[in-house]
Amino acid sequence: MTSREIVVDITAPDEPVLSASLTPSFDYTRSTGPVLGAFFTGLRDRRIVGNRDSRGTVHVPPVEFDPLTREPLTETVEVGSGDGVGGVVVAWTWVPSPTDVNPLDTPFAWALVRFDGADTAMLLPLAADGPEAVSTGMRVRVRWSAERRGDVHDIACVVPEGYDDDTAATDAPPTDREPAAAESAAAEPVTGVVTPIGLAVTHTAAPAESEFLRAIVQGRMLGRRRSNGPEVYVPPRDYCPSDGVAMGEYVEVADVGTVTTFGIVNVPFAGQEIKPPYVTAYILLDGSDVPVQHLVLGCEASEVRIGMRVRAVWAPESERPASMKAITHFEPSGEPDSDPATVATHL
Repeated sequence: MTSREIVVDITAPDEPVLSASLTPSFDYTRSTGPVLGAFFTGLRDRRIVGNRDSRGTVHVPPVEFDPLTREPLTETVEVGSGDGVGGVVVAWTWVPSPTDVNPLDTPFAWALVRFDGADTAMLLPLAADGPEAVSTGMRVRVRWSAERRGDVHDIACVVPEGYDDDTAATDAPPTDREPAAAESAAAEPVTGVVTPIGLAVTHTAAPAESEFLRAIVQGRMLGRRRSNGPEVYVPPRDYCPSDGVAMGEYVEVADVGTVTTFGIVNVPFAGQEIKPPYVTAYILLDGSDVPVQHLVLGCEASEVRIGMRVRAVWAPESERPASMKAITHFEPSGEPDSDPATVATHL
């Protein structure tokens, strides 16, 4: 075996590993600035607004800086408004099986559409009866969303010119359009957009992680000792991160421990479940050699300190998930502080 080769002996787990569907998400909020703000305001008002660069090229969507001179662009150009906005398909691809993240729930095409009066193309969903009804160079027109709020989804889709499927119409009835347009015209310009971002994944826990999750549902904290040393890792690993050797025996550790370091959260953010200020800390559980991160509540944030002794507060047994949320938080235990000098060795 050369120095570059690594041999790993993988043993099948005694129990099935756990898996779960995870959907991490957050709302990304950004300010638009004057250029994109004009574009999104136009969409809300059923207008397509672009801008012109130093060569006379009309960009839709607009760009903030001239591609040639890099100077800011200020000349806006309206290329169309209302139901008469049309254009040409430059390129397209068919989506036979839409998912819940697609803009349409029936088969459709993603198409690059160059609107009349524009020199660049915009990516939009194209509703059609099938791929045989779509072609490069075909004429399409805009179908507006019934409710518009000043973002790209104000264009529900584009449809082939002459497309008469009224049952699929996404716009409001003609009698409702004018009041809606009048209301939007009087509204403030769009200055910001909120874009939901999400990801759906299936996480499969490793064997050691599965053992840890089963234990935490039971109200027990489980670690694992190194094969080549006395250190206990919590959560347990399958292989030692320091030498790659399979870990040794499982060890149950205490649900009380010591704060090794911490931070005070003072700034609110979207999705926050606890009102600031509050503390998130690394806690070294008794019997473990690796701290875990969790919330410290039950006291003023200013009272938390390195060396402070804390204990786990468990969720009711019937409500414990197979995650660290089985512990709702840690709180002061009332014990004397540990020596900060000894705690520092575990930072």
